[in-house]
Amino acid sequence: MTPILLAGSTRNQRKTFIDIIVAVALAFAFLLAGFFAPAKAGAANGVGPNDMTSGSLLLKRRDGGFIEAPRLGSDYNVSVSGPTARTVLTQRFSNPSDGWVEGVYVFPLPEEAAVDTLKIVAGNRVIVGVVKERQEAKAIYEAAKRDGQTASLLEQERPNLFTNSVANIAPHASVVVQIEYQEAVKQRDGMYSLRLPLVVAPRYNPMPIEQTVEFNPDGSGYGAASNDPVPDRERISPPVLDPAVYGPVNPVSISINLNAGFALDAVTSAYHKVNVTSSSDQSRTITLADSAVPADKDFELTWTAKGTAPQVGLFHETVGGKDYLLASITPPSVAGASAVLPRETVFVIDNSGSMDGPSMDQAKAALLLGLDKLTAKDTFNVIRFDDTMDVLFPTAVSADKEHLDVARRFVSALSANGGTEMIPPLKAALQDDHAGDASRLRQIVFITDGAIGNEQEMFALLSKNRGRSRVFMVGIGSAPNSYLMTRAAELGRGTFTFIGDAAQVQDRMEGLFTKIGQPVVTGLVAEIAGSTVKLTPNPLPDLYRGEPVLVMAEGEHVTGTLIVSGKIGDAPWTARLPLSGAAEGKGISKLWAHRKVADIEVEQTLGTLTPDDANKQVLAVALAHQIVSSQTSLIAVDKTPNRPLDQPLTRADVPLNLPAGWNFEKVFGKDVPDKLQTPKQRDASLEVYTQLASLEKPVAQASGLQQSVNLPQTATNAELLALIGLVMLAMAAMLRVFSRPVALA
Repeated sequence: MTPILLAGSTRNQRKTFIDIIVAVALAFAFLLAGFFAPAKAGAANGVGPNDMTSGSLLLKRRDGGFIEAPRLGSDYNVSVSGPTARTVLTQRFSNPSDGWVEGVYVFPLPEEAAVDTLKIVAGNRVIVGVVKERQEAKAIYEAAKRDGQTASLLEQERPNLFTNSVANIAPHASVVVQIEYQEAVKQRDGMYSLRLPLVVAPRYNPMPIEQTVEFNPDGSGYGAASNDPVPDRERISPPVLDPAVYGPVNPVSISINLNAGFALDAVTSAYHKVNVTSSSDQSRTITLADSAVPADKDFELTWTAKGTAPQVGLFHETVGGKDYLLASITPPSVAGASAVLPRETVFVIDNSGSMDGPSMDQAKAALLLGLDKLTAKDTFNVIRFDDTMDVLFPTAVSADKEHLDVARRFVSALSANGGTEMIPPLKAALQDDHAGDASRLRQIVFITDGAIGNEQEMFALLSKNRGRSRVFMVGIGSAPNSYLMTRAAELGRGTFTFIGDAAQVQDRMEGLFTKIGQPVVTGLVAEIAGSTVKLTPNPLPDLYRGEPVLVMAEGEHVTGTLIVSGKIGDAPWTARLPLSGAAEGKGISKLWAHRKVADIEVEQTLGTLTPDDANKQVLAVALAHQIVSSQTSLIAVDKTPNRPLDQPLTRADVPLNLPAGWNFEKVFGKDVPDKLQTPKQRDASLEVYTQLASLEKPVAQASGLQQSVNLPQTATNAELLALIGLVMLAMAAMLRVFSRPVALA
């Protein structure tokens, strides 16, 4: 028998040495078993701090357990073709946990986006969704979720706010969902623009002050009480990460193929660095310079024409035997068309907690510039609000040096704090003490980020009390509520302006106050000569300098001449467009349907349609044109069962970044992470989340979206490898100690 040699030792030493080796081996075996053992019972439902082996973000569930947060990566691929843009948004939901997960993601889209396509990519298969009535789509999704099938449900919470729910994501697996939508390119002052909202700003949701009780008609004595201004507050309030604790999440990549239809001059991005590649004088390819960026601020691309911008655009599409028309006409600027009347301007400024930081600086700078634009003939007032309100003067005062100096000191001293109670300041601003005074224009300049959930209250108040006032919305910050801005401006017969950076304040406020003197074109009417085809929007709004008339129509065999007429000052103005000159356009039918839905909603707000009638009309239009709306949703189901029915499924909301420049404590309060909000500031039934067992802040990877999305592969068993190394070192040291060989029989 070949002897085994050990370093020189006595028999007792050899026995001690063997005991040590056995003990180390047993300990090592137990540790290996701990690392590689299957998940403990109940682990599918969640994890705890002691279960984590690397830095992870844990969501605390209502039952007290934890689950790792789903991870998300998004890719925007946009094709701009003349007046329209088609966007394919790909979302990859990754489940880093050991259990089956339902991922829920609340995200923004442009308020004018007509969403019509939803797909699930499962291996080599693509499951295409269909538009269904909202409750029916929800029932189909819940059944698929219960049966273990992979499913995706896309629901509209607001025209610019959507929820994507993805059921039955397997442990350590991903599900890819694609969403497609159509929108019109925006045009103003000879500049064309496309905006991609990337993050949902936390919204202030006022609580009900009083309740109206309705008893059952059967005489049972039981009734329901509800007047909640934000009945869906839980659906629009996802968890938000504190940037002081967490690195950015939800990486985004963007690629845009721009075919303007005319020779291009400058193509620029206001808030993100981009690479611009020219393929022809009319086309450009735009990508992010950083490959992928965190979803924490909106993306905006603008472009201008080389030379004079086109003044007229006319496009048509035929779908399902019907013709759809899109016309854009920019009226000429006529110098001295009529004298500019003196103004009564009420400035309203939001100084709530969400405005803290750069937003507050931009808002104050915008208001101070507005004060500088007043003349000695004008009167003005200033209102500031958070969850309280101050009106600077009892009534509008003359814009003399004394009053302006008081206003400047008042505005300069403002700081951001508290909630966003927008109804009282709007009421105060609409209060018109000289309603019959036709010698003065009355204007409200409302400066805010719009971070509220009770938009409908704002719209109802504005439509009932606007009187002769015109409302001009100024959206501030990295993620303004564009739906609030555009709809309030429409109802208030004004216009809206976005300011996302301090460098834009001067230029954009100058532009606003150049327009604000009076509408350039009033009394607008559009018709197709000799046809009964109905046009939208109806009625057409007044226009301000540099704004185009945008008209859409639907009908069978739409031919003839489109006639748009109105007044520029006191002079009549008419434009005639032969429809035979229309170019082929893409997605115009979807844009018409989306605009028709918006018209119906405006009629409901104005009280000319009951809610039931409005909902029925919206449902009919949305189903006929297969778009998502308040009454319809997109549902896609993979019929192949995925999750074993004996395995539980846990819901996990995808956490969002705080918008860039926001202050977490000013929005949610200081009692973080035990509470995410205080009743005074943010009312939201958010689940508490915290970071546990974290070695370092998670960060978005800068080397590309694909790497950022495939996050389950980034973690290693670092502790196990370190332990193996330590054991090997210890054994080597003991072998070195016993250096003299001895033969064992």
